[in-house]
Amino acid sequence: MTLILEALRYLVYVLIFPGFLFCFLTGLLLCGIDRKLVARMQKRVGPPILQPFYDFFKLCGKETIIPAAASKTTFLLAPLVGLAALVVIQLFIPVFRFSAFSNVADIIVILYLLLIPALSVILGGAASGSPYAGVGLSREMVTILSCELPLVLVLLAVGKTVGQALGLGLCFSLTRIVEYQMEYGSLILKLSMLPAAAAFLLIIPGETGNHPFDAAEAETEICEGPLAEYSGAPLGVYKLSHAIKILTMTSLFVALFFGGVGRGLENLVMLLGVTGGLAGALIFLLEILVLFLFCVVLTFLCISVVHAVTARLRIEQLFKYYWTVVTGLALISLVLAWYGL
Repeated sequence: MTLILEALRYLVYVLIFPGFLFCFLTGLLLCGIDRKLVARMQKRVGPPILQPFYDFFKLCGKETIIPAAASKTTFLLAPLVGLAALVVIQLFIPVFRFSAFSNVADIIVILYLLLIPALSVILGGAASGSPYAGVGLSREMVTILSCELPLVLVLLAVGKTVGQALGLGLCFSLTRIVEYQMEYGSLILKLSMLPAAAAFLLIIPGETGNHPFDAAEAETEICEGPLAEYSGAPLGVYKLSHAIKILTMTSLFVALFFGGVGRGLENLVMLLGVTGGLAGALIFLLEILVLFLFCVVLTFLCISVVHAVTARLRIEQLFKYYWTVVTGLALISLVLAWYGL
């Protein structure tokens, strides 16, 4: 009986929260907010916030056309592999004190898993046999190389800061990083971490392929690149994966830099005199429904501002930008953290 309940619990984690259903709803909602906000900044009405949901279901109802030159199995499976990897990543990211896989929440695992969605785009595009996909693939690989170095440096800076405080040298456990922030305050409040936080905010649009960093799928240049031959449900899955990756990256940012925000809620609930299981349930609901989503949306609003005011970068500009400006910011935090500042 215990094994059955344990299996059902993990099934709920995977399918509902923080798994597929949570990713589906929140990811598409973030995309809708982004499109609406950018439209308002550009003095346009913009689409409804729920437009990404309409687009996804419309694509799922359309015919899937497979090119004659395509490798059918790889062409159809690649979107599903990328989507599954993103849902798994979300299970590793703590929502303040809650984590589906708290004992194995390791930054290194997340770093490797983040490559799978990008590789699924590359494999799917390569399997389509499209010449536009070939150009998009090379750009996608350059984007991966551009973003990985500053991302690793940011994670090292955070790991070094928390590791030194805990006497571990380097800490790569997201659970411990969040627990440290719950005890000593959010890392975003440390001056040494501000450059790393700024670098991570600039990494998010590159990792997710958002404008102005959408070099691999530039509509005006290479007709969606790797996705040129996709249609119907597989294209809908790719669009959904893009939305979920936005949630994944912003969730990771919140866990790394805003992990201590939930402590204030716990103190508030205790001051109200709520104790026992009711207090735990109330804290959990407030953290999930209010604080976590608020922090995620706030983070994404910063990305939307970049989206609205920046012209699209060419691929060579993107590479130089990430390996100079963004890497420089991450290095500043890493050096400061290394010397305990």
